[in-house]
Amino acid sequence: MNVLLAAGGPISQWPNIAKQYELYVGIDRGSLFLQQKQLPINIAIGDFDSLNTQERERIFKLADKVVTSPAEKDDTDTQLALDLILREHPNAKVTVVGATGGRIDHFLANFWMVLEPRFRKHSQNIYLQDKQNSISFLLPGEHTITKEADKQYLAYCCLTSVSELTLAKSKYTLDKQEVLYPISYASNEFIGEQAEVSFSKGIIAVIQSKDA
Repeated sequence: MNVLLAAGGPISQWPNIAKQYELYVGIDRGSLFLQQKQLPINIAIGDFDSLNTQERERIFKLADKVVTSPAEKDDTDTQLALDLILREHPNAKVTVVGATGGRIDHFLANFWMVLEPRFRKHSQNIYLQDKQNSISFLLPGEHTITKEADKQYLAYCCLTSVSELTLAKSKYTLDKQEVLYPISYASNEFIGEQAEVSFSKGIIAVIQSKDA
């Protein structure tokens, strides 16, 4: 199942979204953005503190299902939404938009979610996208990265220490590098349509990006 989670980050930073998802989930103000994009709202979730009364009433009327949360809680609304979807659909491919841009603390909370034990096992099915960047996550093993047609740059962001990091078929390569602390190997580039990465321990974010 392909699921779209729409968080509350600036709608101006969203990528182009085709009606290719089987489930559309609006997270707080992201529900309003789905409505503005004329996309379905299968689930609206959050405390909805970013919506005024009229906006809230409109979303509650349009959404197939509404899940409300208290304003003061341990999880962010995005964490609640991701947890809900992965409990109900553990094999879903989940794309999150509206999770970048805007406040940096919100972005970092979204970026680091995959380190949580409840999400880590699903991390390779979680994607963050905006109009300039596509972020995917890798667990240990051998992986092939396919170039997106509109992206120029390739980065490997080690979210933890990483063992035996090997980068191949890209402009800059590594051979069994021991990475002792989080670091981003930025501004790498594809030399063909695919690149290769392998490692034996840790978790890595792969970022394909382009200039604005």
